[in-house]
Amino acid sequence: MVKVRFAPSPTGYLHVGNARAALVNFLFARNQGGIFLLRLDDTDTERGRPEYEQGIYDDLRWLGISWDETARQSDRFARYAEVAEQLKASGRLYPCFENEDELAAKRAALVKRKLPPVYDRAALSMTAEQRASAEANGKTPYWRFKLSDGATSWNDLVLGPRNIKLGTVSDPVLIRADGTPLYTFTSVVDDADMGITHIIRGEDHVSNTAVQIDLFEAITKAPVPRFAHLPLISGGDGEKLSKRIGSISLKSLRKDGIEPAAITAYLARLGTNKDPAAVPMEEQIASFNLSDFGRSPPRFDAKQLLGLNRKFLHHLDYEAVKDRLPEGATEAFWLAIRGNLDLLTEARRWWEVVADELPAPELPGNSLVLRAALDTLPDEPWDEETWKTWTGAVSDATGAKGRALFQPLRLSLTGEEHGPEMAKLLPLIGRARVERRLAACVAARGTPG
Repeated sequence: MVKVRFAPSPTGYLHVGNARAALVNFLFARNQGGIFLLRLDDTDTERGRPEYEQGIYDDLRWLGISWDETARQSDRFARYAEVAEQLKASGRLYPCFENEDELAAKRAALVKRKLPPVYDRAALSMTAEQRASAEANGKTPYWRFKLSDGATSWNDLVLGPRNIKLGTVSDPVLIRADGTPLYTFTSVVDDADMGITHIIRGEDHVSNTAVQIDLFEAITKAPVPRFAHLPLISGGDGEKLSKRIGSISLKSLRKDGIEPAAITAYLARLGTNKDPAAVPMEEQIASFNLSDFGRSPPRFDAKQLLGLNRKFLHHLDYEAVKDRLPEGATEAFWLAIRGNLDLLTEARRWWEVVADELPAPELPGNSLVLRAALDTLPDEPWDEETWKTWTGAVSDATGAKGRALFQPLRLSLTGEEHGPEMAKLLPLIGRARVERRLAACVAARGTPG
């Protein structure tokens, strides 16, 4: 059975880049009838925070992404220690004693000779006495994994065939001097133990994959997972996205009023050969295929996301949004305004228009239309036909038509040049407010002319 994992580190809030990775893993698992594991890589105790962890859960649920299993690396230190001892016993994990300055000097010397700055495995030639002497002098070893000779190949499900010569890569450090296991080690142990069949992640991990495959084969006889590396999303300026750019965090998008359905619909097709479309999650699952993704970095386009958000909003029922509308907002209000919203947060402005008092706006031209509007203001009850009847009467009284008729009325009643249909807004504003607003605008304009 297919089993995938999304393994965020709770050291920051999710952004559109890692949300895309989570979504793609989720869609693949659901499309294949497989298992989606949420695994917290929470070994960074200095930067990890409980609010970031809770934020991961909240953001994924908000997006409609559910998971079948959970795990956290902080619960598995004993297992990492056990595998480390096995690798030490087999000679694949060896102690090193160089400090950062010594390593930097070695790299600089290799670069000066125009050679790859690969670790020279000097620690492997140390005798037992030399190691004992180093430890007696207060040095604590860190541990490197001895890579195999030759090359590692895999057929990437997005990028195609890949081949990396292991001789061009330094033996990776798996355990720090303080005994803390590093990401490369813990991730591979987890993937092996948890039966992960496919690893879908960003292209920035390609350089790690050859090392991880070699380590995986040293740990277990189980089949190596299939790999799929998605080209990284770029921002509008072509720069890679960072989880620390708050302006594109899910938390920020959520606060701005972007609908989760718009985000998932956008990210599901970002970088594929399909145009973004307002597609519900069920359809995204049914049509998902990794082969749709291209090899070029896709660009995050806020305008496209906003366009999808608009489409979703325009078809949302009142029940889906009533808890997020201003207090007192009715279904009639929602149906009147939803076709003019880019963001749900804009609903508050239109609630102010229909329910609060507005300052008299500055109006172009003269107040003849507004005076006639006051004189012909019909009695309630009002419905959607009232606007047509009323503006017809104003036109007959003044001769005004088109923009000259409708613009001063809309501005005086809403404070905006554009917006929802006035036929729907007018009954919501009510006769008393309409009369007060017209009178205030006429008073502010003074004598017509």
